[in-house]
Amino acid sequence: MSTKIKQRALDELPHVLHDPDTFARRLAGRTPALFLDYDGTLTPIVDRPEDAVIAPSMRQAVADLAQRCPVCVVSGRDRRTVQRLMGINDLIVAGSHGFDIWSPDDGHIEHAVGEEFGELMASVKQHVSAALADVDGAIVEPKAASVAVHYRLASAEGRRRIAAVVEDVLARHPNQLKQTPGKMVYEIQPQIDWDKGKAVHYLLDALDLNLEEIVPLYLGDDTTDEDAFQALSGHGIGIFVGALDDPEIAGRTSAADFILYNVDEVERFLRELDVEAD
Repeated sequence: MSTKIKQRALDELPHVLHDPDTFARRLAGRTPALFLDYDGTLTPIVDRPEDAVIAPSMRQAVADLAQRCPVCVVSGRDRRTVQRLMGINDLIVAGSHGFDIWSPDDGHIEHAVGEEFGELMASVKQHVSAALADVDGAIVEPKAASVAVHYRLASAEGRRRIAAVVEDVLARHPNQLKQTPGKMVYEIQPQIDWDKGKAVHYLLDALDLNLEEIVPLYLGDDTTDEDAFQALSGHGIGIFVGALDDPEIAGRTSAADFILYNVDEVERFLRELDVEAD
C-alpha cells in the first residue's frame, strides 16, 4: 500500500517561473514527459463546459512541445470532447479521469476501464437528466465512463436539489457507484480503483517512459489531480495551477511540488520548458 505524502498549503509551494533554479535542479537535465489536465490548466474555468475551447496560442504551445518530448492530456472530460475542443489529433488523451485512454498510434495503448458499467452509466445519465430537467443552471455532462453534474450556474435552491438527486443515485447503487468531487461539479463514477494517478502510471509503462533519463511532469488544478501528484511523488514533478486568491481553492493543500497561478503562466511555462534536442 502506497503512503500518501504530506501536503502543503498552496502559498508554501515554490513558483516555477519565479524560482527557475529550484525547478532546474529537480529536472536535472532529464527529458520531461508532460501530463496535462485540460480545464483550469490549458483553458480557464468557464460557466459552460462546451465553451472551454483551447486558445490558438496555447494549442500551438502544446503542439510545439509535443514535437520535442512526450505530451499527454489527462482530463476529467469525456475523451472525445477533449479531442474536439483541443483540435489536436496526434496527442495521447486520457479522458473521464483516466477511465478512457486513447492513442493515435494505431490503438497501440488504447485502453478503457469500466466498460462493464456502460449500461448502468447510461441509465444514470437518463435518470439524472430527467430529475434535473426543470432545475435552471444544472448541466448534465455524459462521459464514456461517468456522468458529471455541473452546478456553477444554479441557484442555492437549485444546488440543494442537485445534491439531493446525486445522493439518491449513490444510495441506489452503494456498491457500484461513487462520487468524485471537483470544482462546482459532482462526478458520478463506477466504483473502481482507478484514477488520474493510475492512468499516468499506465501511460508511463505503455510508452516505455519509466527510465532514469525521463522525469514525468503533471500539471493540474483540481482535487482529482491530487491522485496524480501523489502517484508521481519521489520520481516526478507535480505543478498545481491556481491563483492563491481564488475562493474556490481557499484552504486547499496539495501534494504538488510547484505552483503556477493561471493558464497564461502555464502557456509561458510550456514555451520556455528546456528540452534537450536529440
